[in-house]
Amino acid sequence: MGGKDINKSTEEKIKAAARTVLYKKGFAATRTRDIAEEAGMNLALINYYFRSKKKLFEIIMSETIAVFAGKLMQILNDQATSLEKKIELIAACYIDMFTEEPEMPTFIVSEIRNHPEAMLKRIPVKQAFSQSYFIKQFELAVAAGKVTEPNPFHFIMNLLGLIVFPFIGKPMLMASAGLNKTQFNQLMQERKKSIPIWIKAVIKAT
Repeated sequence: MGGKDINKSTEEKIKAAARTVLYKKGFAATRTRDIAEEAGMNLALINYYFRSKKKLFEIIMSETIAVFAGKLMQILNDQATSLEKKIELIAACYIDMFTEEPEMPTFIVSEIRNHPEAMLKRIPVKQAFSQSYFIKQFELAVAAGKVTEPNPFHFIMNLLGLIVFPFIGKPMLMASAGLNKTQFNQLMQERKKSIPIWIKAVIKAT
């Protein structure tokens, strides 16, 4: 039992190190040696547990996508929340997620651009989104005249764009506004309240 716990602990430590390095550098620029150094382990131990950089990358990517897409679909399929509440939940959830893992958005966007086919296999975007409870709510809101934009993809693109872009452009934004890390994170916390207001104003605009 103790050996299994140690093995699990070692695997998690390696994965945490790989996540840190891959998020910053991406697959192509990351060496297995970089992950070993980040984990404070020798290269042979990394290879023993995960065999190759590609194998480790596949695991990290799968787990990252599962967290990123899973949270979104959970909120979109919640039948107990209104459209307005879904906006608030998505903004709060992803701002907190990206504050904790600020390199995640850039990593995901980079890998989507570099390997779009592989990413689409991991995320059945069309099926998951088109069959979500959110779509039913959105269509009903459009029919009732509560939402003037009939295309739900504009809704999602606008919402995610307002959340994701500041984290992708973080170095530029921090430098141009003279913000330190704490001030930037505080600005993102303020956006939790601001984004729902902006989106609600857009979808109700006449």
